[in-house]
Amino acid sequence: MTNWRKAIEVFNTHIGGVASAHNDARTQLEAFQNQRQSVLHLLQAQGCGMEVAYRTRLTVALDVTRFLLKQGLPFRGHNESLSSSNKGNFLELIEWYTQRNDEVAKTMNGNAPGNNQMKSPIVQKDLTRACDAEVTNVILNDIKDNIFSLMVDECRDISIKEQMGVVLRYVNKHGCVIERFLAIVHVSDTSAISLKKALILKENSSARYIHYFGHQLQLVVIAVAKSNRIVSDFFQYVTMIVNITGASCKRKDKFKQLEHDRLVECLEKGDIVTGKGKNQEISLKRPGDTRWGSHYMTIIRLMSTWTSILQVLENVYNDGTNDDNSGIAISLIDKMESYEFVFMMHLMKSLLGITNELSLALQQKDQNIVLAVSLIKIMKVLDMMVQEMNNRFSESSMKVLTCIACLDPKDSFSQFDIDLGNLAKKMVETDKNTIFSLVYRLIELALVLPIATASVERVFSAMKIIKIDLRNRMGDEWMNNSLVVYIEKDIFSTIENE
Repeated sequence: MTNWRKAIEVFNTHIGGVASAHNDARTQLEAFQNQRQSVLHLLQAQGCGMEVAYRTRLTVALDVTRFLLKQGLPFRGHNESLSSSNKGNFLELIEWYTQRNDEVAKTMNGNAPGNNQMKSPIVQKDLTRACDAEVTNVILNDIKDNIFSLMVDECRDISIKEQMGVVLRYVNKHGCVIERFLAIVHVSDTSAISLKKALILKENSSARYIHYFGHQLQLVVIAVAKSNRIVSDFFQYVTMIVNITGASCKRKDKFKQLEHDRLVECLEKGDIVTGKGKNQEISLKRPGDTRWGSHYMTIIRLMSTWTSILQVLENVYNDGTNDDNSGIAISLIDKMESYEFVFMMHLMKSLLGITNELSLALQQKDQNIVLAVSLIKIMKVLDMMVQEMNNRFSESSMKVLTCIACLDPKDSFSQFDIDLGNLAKKMVETDKNTIFSLVYRLIELALVLPIATASVERVFSAMKIIKIDLRNRMGDEWMNNSLVVYIEKDIFSTIENE
């Protein structure tokens, strides 16, 4: 009990001086309780700063990726070392971005960890793959569970690899026919049967295959051109004229100069008028079996540049440096000035002009099977074309398509002065598509049937922009990701970075 009387003294002794163990423990406890000085707080603060810096670098890399993909530009450079004066578009754009934004500069290059620069080729491909995935998801969400068709065609790229382009055709929720690029795939066998088995029947045994009307029309033109000796000879001479006129740079330059002088003279005389898109520089075009309307365009350009071609051929003959060329040139001049050649040229211009209008109509994106069937029926007017049309468009196929064509409101519903595409839109606008769901489904089936491969061929045109000579080692996946974003850039522009 006597100890309690000295409790305060004993307590002070326990506390001790400033450097005592008790005061040292108390100071450390107070420091621990101060969260601003704690290790956890310091780690969290540092982690937050690192996360902000990482997000900044990622945003910069994504912005650069988006720009390059939309413009169809290459990412990599031939020499990407630090001493290189041109490290490639991706690295150079990031450097340009960094130099003009102080906040970005604080998180890039030396201010970023060596393994977290967000510049490596792997990061570039990952970002491109993510952009492709987002675009594809938008397309698939737009289709949902609606019916669709696949348009498939093939083309050889710069690396001599056969690529198969796939385009989706469907009717969206507004009743509009939409065509969207889905993918491009490398295949070893590009025959129609192989493509059908590899892509469609392997996944869905109930799928049906239809040969495109536009392609069959071109085959009709080629078959007719080759089956008649006079017509076949005519196009062989036309090909020879085109080849010998443009066989050298000297002849091409001479041809262009002659055409320029002719146009200037016609403008001065008032024979032709000026205007936007008129009197553009043109060149001779070779007729090709796989290029739509090429035979017709060849004849049109041959007739419009007739005098210039004759002048070039006369120059080849007068040059005399090559006896073979001189002989061919004078023979072609004689042929062009013959009545038979001129008559055949005008005849084929008239005949192919009819098929060219049909070809252009079949290439339209909003073309549907009903209008296509009506156009094909109009075309069956000439004996040889009738025979070839019947061979290409079999009776069984035409019977099925004619059954679908009964949906045409012009025939079955004469009080409606609209086509099938407008009828679908009108049904959606008035909510009749839910009331008459089976009728609307039949209209959808008619609208999704592909008429032509023009959309797929546009994919191949884009492929030649993306995969060029300097990028001939581009991988298939990398090319596919780049093409999806480049072609469907209207969708890609609506997707936010988040």
